Amino acid sequence: MKFQQKTNSSFFKSSRKGRSLSFNKRLFFYFFSLFFVFSLIVMIFQYNREKSFRIQTLNVLLKNKNELVYNYIKENQGNLNYLDQFVRLFPQKDIRITIIDLSGKVIYDNNVKDVSTMDLHLKRPEIQSAIRFGSGYDIRLSGSTNREYYYFAEKYDTGFVRTALPYDMNVISMLKTDTTFLYFMLLIFVAVGIVMLHISNSIGKMVTQLRDFAIKAENNEPIDTNICFPDDELGDISKYTILTYQKLRKANEALAQEKEKLILHLQTSQEGLAIFSPEKKEILANSHFIRYINIISDKRLNSSDEVFDVPEFQSVVHYISTNLKREIAEFPEPEKRLLQKNGKTFAVQCVIFHDKSFEISIVDVTQRERENELKRQLTQNISHELKTPVSSIQGYMETLIDNPDITEEKRRFFIERSYTQAQRLTQLLQDISLLNKMDDSSRLFTKERLNVGIIIHNVVDDISLQLEEKNISLQLQVKENIQIEGTQSLIYSIFRNLIDNTITYAGENISAHISCYREDEEFYYFSFYDTGAGVSESHLNRLFERFYRVDEGRSRKIGGTGLGLAIVKNAVQAHHGKITAKCRVGGGLEFLFSLRKR
Repeated sequence: MKFQQKTNSSFFKSSRKGRSLSFNKRLFFYFFSLFFVFSLIVMIFQYNREKSFRIQTLNVLLKNKNELVYNYIKENQGNLNYLDQFVRLFPQKDIRITIIDLSGKVIYDNNVKDVSTMDLHLKRPEIQSAIRFGSGYDIRLSGSTNREYYYFAEKYDTGFVRTALPYDMNVISMLKTDTTFLYFMLLIFVAVGIVMLHISNSIGKMVTQLRDFAIKAENNEPIDTNICFPDDELGDISKYTILTYQKLRKANEALAQEKEKLILHLQTSQEGLAIFSPEKKEILANSHFIRYINIISDKRLNSSDEVFDVPEFQSVVHYISTNLKREIAEFPEPEKRLLQKNGKTFAVQCVIFHDKSFEISIVDVTQRERENELKRQLTQNISHELKTPVSSIQGYMETLIDNPDITEEKRRFFIERSYTQAQRLTQLLQDISLLNKMDDSSRLFTKERLNVGIIIHNVVDDISLQLEEKNISLQLQVKENIQIEGTQSLIYSIFRNLIDNTITYAGENISAHISCYREDEEFYYFSFYDTGAGVSESHLNRLFERFYRVDEGRSRKIGGTGLGLAIVKNAVQAHHGKITAKCRVGGGLEFLFSLRKR
């Protein structure tokens, strides 16, 4: 039996499995990560600051060249004829000077002889930056000279002056940041990491001792209560924890014993049991409870909590809600009721406890209720069946007593009738006794090796006169050596009652047949049928019920106890076989049954 409950122990185990790092490692990781992020921010800031300074230095150098060129053009009133000679005076021999008007047209470039072939430069990145911010720079490949340059452009009233240096090793060296600071920060980073590792290990060692104690306490392992903890707040907490553990362990041992008793009761109980919290949440439930509530409910219930939405449990829900709203000074009277659903009967009981948790129990009483109903019917039927012959005998005897001068012929007639009713009463009591004996236990019957063929011939010999009176021909197709292990009286009663049933109800001038039509390693299979009146199909399912009669009035006139076929069914079942009845196509009634060989 599996309970719908998860213990704290399994929860803690799953928590430890899901945690990959110990406390000291996580502590080191947290602080180290924080310092790493801080150091990384500082290094990135310093690197960008150094890089920005290098770029700014180069831009200032080129800006000075732009100023010199612009002032030269301004002094010569825009005349560019001698600008080449002026540019040659610059110490940077490979410097490139470009003059661009406000429309983006190149009007001068000292590295291009025919500037008319050059595209408009208004969309160049450095020109765009100069338009927005007054100046701008860019590193890219020149389409005119097919050479990579570092460009710096500046906007003036009449246009743009752009200075460029080839992006070679000299320029790259000028822009390269100093990495000395990075190496220094890396050294500091390693040193601080070592210090942090030492500190986290020291703290983690204390926490690990406390954790190991908690794990051993959880698993009920032997614990050394003389653990040496540091003389600080953490040590005090640990000492008080151990002291509290020692007190609680004794209480837990007592509770564990009571819990084992409760769990064992739930496991072995045939009742459906479930305990709920005051909020109607499941605490635990056994498998019988889960199965029963799904039989009662019209829809599948995935959780025991859903039982409170089932219409059949609304009276229980009302009882729970009413009692949970008031203070419970003493246990309220349990709610009890019977539920009938899907052909089964359940006894439901709800008990509320002092803490307002409650228990619902469900017991399948279908068989018990059915047996009670059958007992009531059986008692009524026996009383009814006994009443008829007893009343007849009493009536005949009263007639003889009240009429002492009655003729000898009539006196003999009443005595014979009384004797006939007495025989019927005796047969009825014998049949009832036989059925009760089979109901009590099949062990009351002696088992022995039997030859069924011989028993059938004995039955035919005993009943041959009745067959002749009704002109019934009986045909046997049974092998001589049909050996089974069983009870002779019960085997005899099977075939005797089947033939008696035909003699009593099938009519006259008919035939009956008994055959063993098949056998396998375990069973013999028999057929008994007659060509008589038969019954309608509506009666077939009830033929084996005790005292059941197809035609109540006619059956009583003909005679019979109404127990013959019930005896047949019980005798077949006592030999681990099965029996069924069916209507024959050509008329009459056929019984098919099996008898186990061993």
